[in-house]
Amino acid sequence: MKLPDGPLPLACPRSYLPSSSIRPSGSLSHSLALSSLTGREVLTPFPGLGTATAPAQGGAHLKQCDLLKLSRRQKQLCRREPGLAETLQDAAHLSLLECQFQFRHERWNCSLEGRTGLLKRGFKETAFLYAVSSAALTHTLARACSAGRMERCTCDDSPGLESRQAWQWGVCGDNLKYSTKFLSNFLGPKRGSKDLRARVDAHNTHMGIKAVKSGLRTTCKCHGVSGSCAVRTCWKQLSPFRETGQALKLRYDSAVKVSSATNEALGRLELWAPVRPGSPAKGLAPRPGDLVYMEDSPSFCRPSKYSPGTAGRVCSREASCSSLCCGRGYDTQSRLVAFSCHCQVQWCCYVECQQCVQEELVYTCKH
Repeated sequence: MKLPDGPLPLACPRSYLPSSSIRPSGSLSHSLALSSLTGREVLTPFPGLGTATAPAQGGAHLKQCDLLKLSRRQKQLCRREPGLAETLQDAAHLSLLECQFQFRHERWNCSLEGRTGLLKRGFKETAFLYAVSSAALTHTLARACSAGRMERCTCDDSPGLESRQAWQWGVCGDNLKYSTKFLSNFLGPKRGSKDLRARVDAHNTHMGIKAVKSGLRTTCKCHGVSGSCAVRTCWKQLSPFRETGQALKLRYDSAVKVSSATNEALGRLELWAPVRPGSPAKGLAPRPGDLVYMEDSPSFCRPSKYSPGTAGRVCSREASCSSLCCGRGYDTQSRLVAFSCHCQVQWCCYVECQQCVQEELVYTCKH
């Protein structure tokens, strides 16, 4: 199926499975998915992540591009960019894990497996998926450049620092400039200015990219005798993606519900936040830093086409059981957990520990 040009975030493809329940296939332990979040496509699985190695060459690279669910134009770009297919897969994995982590205590825990109906709606959860997916794309591509995994880009262009020096001193900066420029072309122009859903999707996609940009830091390293700072080299480095995920989760918690209004002066559709009941102020356009959505989310308490529900979910009695179990209550079970204890450093070079066992209570939501 040909996908339309436009924002193409990576969907979080499946709910989290504990490592003990993952069944590897060959050298791969995950099956990921790449999909546009237009609501008109299904998630298509493709092989998971390999190791962080040099870009695949020749036919292998072309086959990897063919496995991805992309538009014709995007596949052409992928085929011309050795290393891009692996980077897209890395971004899919990164967005999946981060989404699952941020929503681990929520009623919706980033599960889409078998329930892609959520992608057809304008919920807050869909807004977060767009933002975290575009953020993961931006972050992973910038890191792939600095790691030498992309053929057409290298370190960031920090003033006074040549790529050869950067590799020699181990200070290759993350190339966010190349990443954002390439993604602007790869994701394509904004679709359908008269389509509210397209405007919302584009806004949230840009929000994810902006969140990565705000995490760019300048890091410096001293060179000189005995650690002196006779020469100081500085480069650009992205913050850990966990910080970006946390920032986007805060935006999700304060997301703004929007409708549309026609800007007669510009002749295009604009996002508009409706006036809250009892508020004397007029409706305002959402701020650039807001995540936006169009319709209220379901409760996610019971199984539906949007969620598997919360029955059987592990919860914290003090923190999350009350909300997560939706008033149904929770079951309590005890289990024995083994762990290392009474560890001592032995001469000369190893640590000796005893094995201790303790009882642990586990709380799960009732059906």
